[in-house]
Amino acid sequence: MSRPGRDDSPDRLYTLTGGRTRSAPDNPFDLVTLVVAEGDPVTGMQSEHAAILRLTEHPTAVVELAAELKLPVSITKILLSDLLAAGRVSARHPRAAVSDPDVLEQVLVGLRNL
Repeated sequence: MSRPGRDDSPDRLYTLTGGRTRSAPDNPFDLVTLVVAEGDPVTGMQSEHAAILRLTEHPTAVVELAAELKLPVSITKILLSDLLAAGRVSARHPRAAVSDPDVLEQVLVGLRNL
């Protein structure tokens, strides 16, 4: 069984990223970063960039984008960095989980009352 991105021609991946193997060191993207398009695809845009913009009409995690595009996460992050630098997408991390014991206790009491 082939894995997405693993059987792609290295030449294709090299072309997609312009030869880059890593995104910038200040790259804000990790697997769970939510990405949202800030506009629609434009004529002449790289097809993968256009696909990302279509997929991110609603907040979408980086790992989901990589799976949909059938590309390695590292390549997807490079493409996302390009779009972020151009102002075509925005990125945010999901909110941290609630860890306040009092809040969790109130939720538990509320669930028991159902």
